[in-house]
Amino acid sequence: MKEIRLGVVETRFADILWENVPLQTKELIKICEKELNWKRTTTYTVLKKMCDREIFKVENRLITALVTKEEFYAIQSEKYVENVYEGSLPAFIAAFTSRQKLSDEDLSKIMSMIDDARKEQK
Repeated sequence: MKEIRLGVVETRFADILWENVPLQTKELIKICEKELNWKRTTTYTVLKKMCDREIFKVENRLITALVTKEEFYAIQSEKYVENVYEGSLPAFIAAFTSRQKLSDEDLSKIMSMIDDARKEQK
């Protein structure tokens, strides 16, 4: 999947879309007017950018997602680890846990994820 970069406002807009898709464009206009204080033209302009980036699509005035919110944030997380920690997940975890203590529940979930990843690699 190609790299997708969004600014802060675009990310907020995408979050609104993900929370509501599928939805009609007229519904989106109402939501953006209320949530972002945007005019119809601004909503359409940003929606077109999202469609050009192949994150969402509009067909017969119905907006659907081509990339899920989970996929988008997974891509962003991967890029962050690549750019800041030279792709080293252990370095990221070491930095994170040096300031943020993990709960027993978090540790159990992480261990389960590691066990699942080991099984998948065999």
